[in-house]
Amino acid sequence: MNPPEFLAVRFEEHRPHLRAVAYRMLGSLTEADDAIQEAWLRLAGSDDRKIDNLGGWLTTVIGRVCLDMLRARKRRGEESIDSRLPDPVISHDDRADPEQQALLADSVGLALLVVLESLSPAERLAFVLHDMFGLSFEEIAPIVDRTPATAKKLASRARLRVRGTTPPPDPDRADQRRVVDAFLSAARGGDFDALLALLDPDVVLRADGGALTGGLRTIRGASAVAGQLDTFQRMATAATTRPALVNGFAGLVNTLDGQPLSVMSFTITGGRIAAIDILSDPRRLAHLDLASTEG
Repeated sequence: MNPPEFLAVRFEEHRPHLRAVAYRMLGSLTEADDAIQEAWLRLAGSDDRKIDNLGGWLTTVIGRVCLDMLRARKRRGEESIDSRLPDPVISHDDRADPEQQALLADSVGLALLVVLESLSPAERLAFVLHDMFGLSFEEIAPIVDRTPATAKKLASRARLRVRGTTPPPDPDRADQRRVVDAFLSAARGGDFDALLALLDPDVVLRADGGALTGGLRTIRGASAVAGQLDTFQRMATAATTRPALVNGFAGLVNTLDGQPLSVMSFTITGGRIAAIDILSDPRRLAHLDLASTEG
């Protein structure tokens, strides 16, 4: 076996990729780091001289670890799509650090992560590893204990669900920011008609205030979401609002007296807001790195 120091250096070279895989699999930054630690322990306990392709070996291991974690969640009935939003990845506009850039290389928004939460663990693994990271079904099959043909079917089912529920976001960040700025202006002014004009008819609002507010609340439809104008106005006028990138898309970070109040993610499609995701759980906000959003 190679010296532990040499092995650690090689492992660190793959950490950004492993974290990107684990985040898409788990939707939790903390659990992603736990999965990476478990992958390191498995590598440290292996004879690395027998590993021809370390990157491929580690991707397989992180996939198995995440699959086990997702299955354990299902058994416990914890952290389902009905109970919480995935963790957001936040940075100042155009100033994401290299690890954040790797984490969000394909701009995996919160809306997509919410859909991934609805998949079975095996479907999620097949979709993430094949569609997002290009692994073959021959490589995926042994991780889920299925044949390559079955692994392909798992990914296909997942793909249909993802494509049917997540509208393609507008790619231009400047256009996204203009819509978000218009939302903020309408909220501050209490302008119902201006807000309604910004919303896609099928817009979805998901708000996660944590256990104190009953967990995740979902509101659908432009009229119903615009009906939350009073809440948006209170937030926009009472809080200090900063623009930020939330999972690679234009968003907002709101603070009150220097303390984080909420993180807002917007999915902009066709120049209108198709989804708004708001995390205001104080416990989870306290663990987010919001300093990177400061100008």
